Amino acid sequence: MTVIDTATLLEDAANQIADVSRPDLQILLRRAVLLLRNSGSIAFDDDMEEALRDLSGEFGKTRNDMIRFIVREWMEKNTYLPVHNLDEDGEVDGSA
Repeated sequence: MTVIDTATLLEDAANQIADVSRPDLQILLRRAVLLLRNSGSIAFDDDMEEALRDLSGEFGKTRNDMIRFIVREWMEKNTYLPVHNLDEDGEVDGSA
């Protein structure tokens, strides 16, 4: 379903809100959320999309958050960005 189709359906539902069933409204809203989350996203090959999906699930992050994380890590490793230094006086989890 395209953005225009979803937008039209949402607009129609808003105009006839009393006639729209709760399950139908939930479906429309979930589609809208997915479109918003993925808007402006980068398209990758199928194997990369699958790897991103797996990593996102493993890390508990969204696809876009995972892409940001990977790019930041790569930029830090290749000295395009300063490395995040841990504060020596800060709290840490675990024990040594």
